[in-house]
Amino acid sequence: MDIVDSHAHLDMREFDADRDAVVQRTWDGGVKALLCPIELSEPRSRPLVLELCRVHAWITAAAGVHPHRAEAFLPSHLEALRELTLAGKIAAIGEIGIDHHYDFSPAPVQAEVFRTQLLLAQELNLPVIIHSRNAGQEVIAAIEETRFSRGGILHCFTEDRRTAERMIDRGFLVSFSGILTYRSASALRQIAASLPLEKLLVETDSPYLVPQALRNKSKRNEPLFVIETAKVLAEVKKVSLEDVAAVTGNNFRALILEKSAPA
Repeated sequence: MDIVDSHAHLDMREFDADRDAVVQRTWDGGVKALLCPIELSEPRSRPLVLELCRVHAWITAAAGVHPHRAEAFLPSHLEALRELTLAGKIAAIGEIGIDHHYDFSPAPVQAEVFRTQLLLAQELNLPVIIHSRNAGQEVIAAIEETRFSRGGILHCFTEDRRTAERMIDRGFLVSFSGILTYRSASALRQIAASLPLEKLLVETDSPYLVPQALRNKSKRNEPLFVIETAKVLAEVKKVSLEDVAAVTGNNFRALILEKSAPA
């Protein structure tokens, strides 16, 4: 069985001590594709992720400025995105978006930086990886206002069902993280059960959000643990784990790997 982790932050310091070992056991355990975002406001992220992609052809990069870091956004980040795209180094722009749970950057700044990156993604014909927390309506409004039509991934989904459906209508896949496995997430599982598997992905968001079954064994999430989220998605969809792995893998490859070349 092959499976895809559609979102993992392997550049984070939590992996500095054993990154190579984590990557090796991820591959050996059956994860055969993985997307790792570059955080452009963090200087160490770009070289680290690009080196991972150079050494491991099954790891794919995206790049952008996270809403938490929107205040650190610079015009040079747009130039970096152009450069990375033209060099064929990234398959998507992200993660980008709006987060009103923490509001680490002021809301107006988040909104402006999100729109700016959406417009560039449209120009470059790249999908986007969107972080949306307590911000579903605002995210959709930004997509409509910028006329962004390339689609992408609504990552680490925790919004309501209506938001998921409206994003799917706009060409997005909805990605579920380890949150789907939590005892407190019954409402999220109901949403997952209601959505078509052909529009879904699974992810870890490593090193965060360890799945419920492993929380007593590991304080750090890692890409191999995506299998636990896939198991729960299979349960709520009433299909086999193999079916979830195959369909979500195909969804990822069709969006990110097969259609991400610039126009």
